[in-house]
Amino acid sequence: MRELDDEVLMKAYANGDMAAFECLYDRHRGPLYRYILRQVGDAATANDLYQGSWEKIIRARGSYTASAPFKAWMYRIARNHIVDHFRRSRPTRDLSPDALPADGPGPEQVLIGEQAATGLAAAVNGLPAEQREALLLKLEAGLDLLTIAEITGVSPETAKSRLRYAVGKLKKSMGSMQNGAES
Repeated sequence: MRELDDEVLMKAYANGDMAAFECLYDRHRGPLYRYILRQVGDAATANDLYQGSWEKIIRARGSYTASAPFKAWMYRIARNHIVDHFRRSRPTRDLSPDALPADGPGPEQVLIGEQAATGLAAAVNGLPAEQREALLLKLEAGLDLLTIAEITGVSPETAKSRLRYAVGKLKKSMGSMQNGAES
């Protein structure tokens, strides 16, 4: 069953095949969870949204059509669930990057690799939401530009532009971190 395409597995699950669902779940649980976690930045919230996304996928199994790839359909459900979460929990104050808790520099004994990873995570979190979302859909989910555009409801050129700006900002941010460390 592992060699079957996602779309075939989803149709089998819609017809009652639980083994097909288990295969889909095993195949996509890690990337989907990481996508959600990186979007919300909090493990407890990510767990709730992750479970809610799978619940929505389960409830919608009867309406699934293979007109779009399963991954695109699944990530659209997860994205909409995240958007709904943020709409329900709008902050009461403006959250600028300065207002977010900053990870202070670790002790001097911390490995350079760990510092770079922390810096990269902070740089990704500092990206505008649209750019971060496009970048995570590309890196975590491995989706192509057309699928990212479809999920986010923008043109392929806009998705491409968001990715290009995100990568540029990350390069600039990482470059300035390296230059600061060399001083």
